[in-house]
Amino acid sequence: MSPYTPIIGTLGYILSPDRKETLLVHRNRREDDQHLGKYNGLGGKMRPDEDVVSCMRREIREEAGIECQDFVLRGTINWSNFGSNGEDWLGFIFRIDLFSGTPFRENSEGTLAWHSILSLDTLPMWEGDRFFLPLIFDSDPRVFHGHMPYSNGRPLSWHFERL
Repeated sequence: MSPYTPIIGTLGYILSPDRKETLLVHRNRREDDQHLGKYNGLGGKMRPDEDVVSCMRREIREEAGIECQDFVLRGTINWSNFGSNGEDWLGFIFRIDLFSGTPFRENSEGTLAWHSILSLDTLPMWEGDRFFLPLIFDSDPRVFHGHMPYSNGRPLSWHFERL
């Protein structure tokens, strides 16, 4: 078996001050976007000179124009064969509980808006996101660690443990 060399990324879900909504990007800007038409949290690829915390801060600053003040790692996910060319991704999933600044209304990937946490399952998103989103917003303080292999843009399975 060849060595596991995933793309490492961060994904953040920003809570509104009343903790009832989260800020999502509707990926509707670029026709060549693998995520076109879907709603996502904010984040992206880690750079060689970053750790996951600095990556998350930078991505939120770049994509939403706000500064993370208080955030917590909620989980990690190994998305094998997820990328457009079959790349593996290792994602660090954060919930941002406190921020400063006013979020952008749009960025280069799409429009940003607040959405009720209770109705996230009604939005067009990656099918696999529906499995882990409840774990980000629940009251269980333990971090989850999951594996979600993909094939042809769809999850094959979902397994996670909490520590």
